[in-house]
Amino acid sequence: MQNFSIERQRMVNTQIASRGIKDAAVLHAMGVVPREAFLPSGLAEFAYQDTPLPIEAGQTISQPYIVALMIECVEAKPHEKALEIGTGSGYAAGVLSRIVDSVYTVERHEELATIARRRFSELHYDNIHVLTADGTLGWPEHAPYDVIVVTAGGPQIPKPLLEQLRVGGRLVIPVGSSSRAQQLIRVTRVTEDQYEEENLGDVQFVPLIGAQGWADASGRTAARASRGRSVAKLIREVAEPIGDIGEVDLSPLLERIGDARVVLLGEATHGTSEFYQMRARITRELILRRGFRMVAVEADWPDAARINQYVHHAPSRQQQWNAFTRFPTWMWRNRETLELVEWLRAYNAEVRDPELRAGFYGLDLYSLFTSIHAVIEYLGGVDPAMAAVARQRYGCLTPWESDPAVYGRAALGDPYRICEQPIVEMLGDLLKRRIEYSERDGDRFFDAVQNARLVAAAEQYYRVMYYGSVESWNLRDQHMFDTLERLLEFRGSGSKAIVWAHNSHVGDASATEMGTRGEHNVGQLSRNRFGGAAYLVGFGTDHGTVAAASEWDGPMEMKRVRPSHERSYERLFHESGVAACTVHLRAPRRQAVRDELAPARLERAIGVIYRPQSELMSHYFQASLPRQFDEYIWFDETRAVSPLSIVETRGVPETFPFGV
Repeated sequence: MQNFSIERQRMVNTQIASRGIKDAAVLHAMGVVPREAFLPSGLAEFAYQDTPLPIEAGQTISQPYIVALMIECVEAKPHEKALEIGTGSGYAAGVLSRIVDSVYTVERHEELATIARRRFSELHYDNIHVLTADGTLGWPEHAPYDVIVVTAGGPQIPKPLLEQLRVGGRLVIPVGSSSRAQQLIRVTRVTEDQYEEENLGDVQFVPLIGAQGWADASGRTAARASRGRSVAKLIREVAEPIGDIGEVDLSPLLERIGDARVVLLGEATHGTSEFYQMRARITRELILRRGFRMVAVEADWPDAARINQYVHHAPSRQQQWNAFTRFPTWMWRNRETLELVEWLRAYNAEVRDPELRAGFYGLDLYSLFTSIHAVIEYLGGVDPAMAAVARQRYGCLTPWESDPAVYGRAALGDPYRICEQPIVEMLGDLLKRRIEYSERDGDRFFDAVQNARLVAAAEQYYRVMYYGSVESWNLRDQHMFDTLERLLEFRGSGSKAIVWAHNSHVGDASATEMGTRGEHNVGQLSRNRFGGAAYLVGFGTDHGTVAAASEWDGPMEMKRVRPSHERSYERLFHESGVAACTVHLRAPRRQAVRDELAPARLERAIGVIYRPQSELMSHYFQASLPRQFDEYIWFDETRAVSPLSIVETRGVPETFPFGV
């Protein structure tokens, strides 16, 4: 079960204090108010993520940092009286109530006001009073107020709120001409007739609806729908249709890819057949027509090494473990991947020069103990004495072999950090013997070193994952990118690589809300390193079926993908009426494509877990599509991958990569 108190304190430390919030009263209040109590049923597990969340009546609960920022900016103090405009979930009022003497909060949605009253009562927050009314008119019966916090953006500062502010009081409100261009304004009432304003920076809030705010949301909704139709029409005009995946002419796409050294092929889910098929088709063309020799995928290094051995017709080595049996097995153990693997094997059979054969490699770092065994096995053949040293050094991790995540929790205590140093020393000793070992078999030495690097990265990953998602995400993607760079170096100066990974790894993170959280990814690192020689391709779908689980380590299910959200890129492509297509984004023949798609919209991401009931929260994020990708490939309706069962792989040759 989740320990919300620990997560809450981590939120205060990593999301709030580390970003510059210094007011001790604000930090204390954020640390005691249970955000999980202000969320709809089913979303409590996401309470302390660094993001807004959906609540009742189609509204949102603000990101925790924004709540803290607003309250710090208004300089709330004990014994003061506060007015809040826009109760929403009640969370901000709850935080404010732990600082001031009394809070009066106004909400225009009766449903939200009723729920908030119940929550305040259950938490015994008896100093909060709720009114259902037009918030732009304030709550004059209890004026004047020492502080006023407005949680929605208006076209100007409502005059009634200024009039209800006590002399010396402070008001904080987002003000702007549109929902995408607001500034956070702090107003201090200096005298009865004099006010001072400060601009605290750019923000983005939902519109402030009311007599002194925006008239209502319907006009902008209609305008948004009209603009959406025009953008959908533009997509239809520039789209290059895809009929049959196996027959579509990819020459225009290959021309745009040009002399790129790395081509990154994404996917909007980890379980959609069309994504795998299209990536395989592009991969085959890049190998045949553009000289690519490496396929590097979001999979564990030792598992992918089995496939690499198979496609190279290499002699089979006795193995004590089975490849691709870790959750989620269907991600690579499927018919779509097998078809590419068999094609690579057949292709390599016709290539005499081993240096020109195509390889298959893993970029990920989850195979901690499989990689440990691989290092020891390698050393056992070339240097038995060093193999004994490796067993001793890696032995520190043995108690957690069945569940490495448990090591991460244990490593929070100082005694278990002793594992870090011997693992790093093991990698260092391997590298010191580079010349001696690699002379015997360069490929096997490279494999062993990469496994040793993976052990070092994985040990660090499992330690930092308990300090926050940003650190662990960045470590993982940095490892994947570093592995990609080492592969390119190992295969020579003219080598080229094709990367298969999820859109969230392939698209440039700086063009998404990931970047605002401080996260980077393989796509961003590739652009920084290779510039225009990195070509980023994203994929999307509207509806269909997908292979996914309901929870981590759960069984695979064939789930139905819900039609896309009305404010998403997927909805624009769906409304274009094109069943399947590619759309060029880097330098389109019509600049309007970039201009119209550039404003941030929602984008869907389904990983190995899919939760349709909380889809907006669980599977959507903000992004700017033409900044994120160079190309976007669309399939309106899709179907799940076809997993390979164990029964299907029994009796196959020993070299078969998915053998059991």
